[in-house]
Amino acid sequence: MASTEKTGLTKDAAAPQDPDDLAGLEAGLDALDSARTVRTPLSQTLLRKVLPPVTAVLLVLVVWQILVWAEVAPAYKLASPSDVWAELRTAWLQGKLLDYIWTSVSRGLLGFLLALAIGTPLGLLVARVSFVRAAIGPILSGLQSLPSVAWVPPAVIWLGLNDSMMFAVILLGAVPSIANGLVAGIDQIPPLFLRAGRTLGATGLRGARYIVMPAALPGYLAGLKQGWAFSWRSLMAAEIIASSPDLGVGLGQLLENGRNNSSMPQVFLAILLILLVGIAVDLLIFSPLERRVLRGRGLLVSR
Repeated sequence: MASTEKTGLTKDAAAPQDPDDLAGLEAGLDALDSARTVRTPLSQTLLRKVLPPVTAVLLVLVVWQILVWAEVAPAYKLASPSDVWAELRTAWLQGKLLDYIWTSVSRGLLGFLLALAIGTPLGLLVARVSFVRAAIGPILSGLQSLPSVAWVPPAVIWLGLNDSMMFAVILLGAVPSIANGLVAGIDQIPPLFLRAGRTLGATGLRGARYIVMPAALPGYLAGLKQGWAFSWRSLMAAEIIASSPDLGVGLGQLLENGRNNSSMPQVFLAILLILLVGIAVDLLIFSPLERRVLRGRGLLVSR
């Protein structure tokens, strides 16, 4: 009897499955694998992404104006939004506004690209060579925690008041962040990926290009964002402290000029421009890169 039941079970297991069931299963798997891409209506996009920040800005302006009306501080300490707008309009009519922005943005982006070219191979070396990690890893962590403003005085003494000094301060502030971000991303790679890559012959530079860098991309991108933040902050510190006619007037120097002239509208204008540049770079460069990386890993369908 047991033999008969066993034979029956074997025959049932070996019996061909219904083609309709197989087709349904295949269709279900295809539906799971393919992410549905639905184009978001423009009105919904504006409501979700534009309205919140605009509302926040308007709220800040209202609170700011209320504080001015309440006279919580003298006028020479707390400028009104209209005074800052007048300062902005004057700089625009004089043709100086774009020069202020471009002077700082061009330095910041070029310095960041130089930091990227240095920090990326340095991060790979630290992550993949144990002796180098033991020797340089703690130094990179210490440099990352060191305030960028501390590098301005020695950079001025060593290099003088020129663009080389500005770039040196940017590099010392940004390179450790980029390298440490890449090291953290590589440390989070599953060992199975690395073994599979070596089995397929991806070793050395090929392994770094096709296995290590793509797998470490999320951590590397986080390091790039932090590296840009350090680049921008380092540049502003250098422009505030070091001033020279040969350097031109950037946003940091504009802020310092406002302090020297006791012009709070100019001070607030410089602060707002510095903030807007940082936000613009994040929205135009890093946010699209982050969405692309997340979408490529199936972590983001629509955003």
